[in-house]
Amino acid sequence: MIIPVRCFTCGKLIADKWEEFAKRVKDGEAAGKVLDDLGVTRYCCRRMLLSHVEIIDEVIKFYERETVEGAEET
Repeated sequence: MIIPVRCFTCGKLIADKWEEFAKRVKDGEAAGKVLDDLGVTRYCCRRMLLSHVEIIDEVIKFYERETVEGAEET
């Protein structure tokens, strides 16, 4: 949902690298090269960035719907 601040395994700070990583990969760069350029060398940290799925936009739809429906009942 939201990128964790630190790697679950080693505790290294990774959240500060997420936006640049996502932008560069979206622009067509190879994910491995981007991680190397950002200095993410540990495989546990690389896993955190590579496997992250941004689903907060999908989840928030259900929260907004619940809030709106709850307001109509009152």
